[in-house]
Amino acid sequence: MDLETRKPPQDAVTVRRLRLGIGSVGIALPVVLVVGHLVATRHLTLLDSLSGYYHTEMRDVFVGALCAVGVFLISYRHRWPDDALSTVAGVLAIAVALFPTTVGAPAGTTSGTDRTIGVVHQAAAAALFLLLAAFCLFLFTRPDRAGLPPSRSANRVYRACGLLILAAITLALASTALPADVRHTVKPVLWCETVAVLAFGAAWVAKSDALFRSADLPDGPPAAEGSGHTGTPAAPARS
Repeated sequence: MDLETRKPPQDAVTVRRLRLGIGSVGIALPVVLVVGHLVATRHLTLLDSLSGYYHTEMRDVFVGALCAVGVFLISYRHRWPDDALSTVAGVLAIAVALFPTTVGAPAGTTSGTDRTIGVVHQAAAAALFLLLAAFCLFLFTRPDRAGLPPSRSANRVYRACGLLILAAITLALASTALPADVRHTVKPVLWCETVAVLAFGAAWVAKSDALFRSADLPDGPPAAEGSGHTGTPAAPARS
């Protein structure tokens, strides 16, 4: 038996890279927005939300990053229902980028149309985060195509990320009941969005590595249980 690890199929490498790209952009986005704004203004100023950076010098970074995530998600192909949900999530990510929020816009510059667009932005962002939480809680925790379930440690990571996203969304919505001056000082939406985006990115990066390792399984079907096969079976990789 050839014990040399076989080269992963190209499809597995492509999906891994898409997952890695999605997760990496998600993890980097909050850091790049805050640091980039600091460099541009030479003053550390935290805005009320990540979306508020659209109205700063970081607009192109914000729009470009979300569009990149959207394209990655639309291009993502694995299996049903991952394909359909990732396409919907990709469209929502692009909508969040192209329909800006009114939060952080200069005073007196927003019209009725701008406020309507802001509502579209908020609805798309909420739906996007819910779908990303669903990926972590329900899709990433399923057995892979070979029937191998994810390891317990991997499932703990995926579920923790999914629950963090849901908790962050809930707290962000609840924070709208706070007085305006408290929201402006504490900036709960910014922190909740940051936690949700980091959790989403971490889950996709973790899943990209799991997929790559599962693609390293040796060729040939595993021996049936109780078949009397005396060869040393390869340890199954878990995704």
